[in-house]
Amino acid sequence: MTEPGEGSSHGRIDDKQLVILLKEKTGISDAQARRLIKAVGRDRPSLLREARIIKARVQTSTSSRV
Repeated sequence: MTEPGEGSSHGRIDDKQLVILLKEKTGISDAQARRLIKAVGRDRPSLLREARIIKARVQTSTSSRV
């Protein structure tokens, strides 16, 4: 069995699967993942890169408040 985003019968996945992939791989929220897909498109490497940036910014801003 493949992970979401790593293959399907047509080699493409839907937005719901992309949201799951982004959440599992980077830890961003559903809402962040959906906004990112809308803004960036469906290119997985670009989505993963931007999701990691989002997660790092959230962690940095949270840790600076403590």
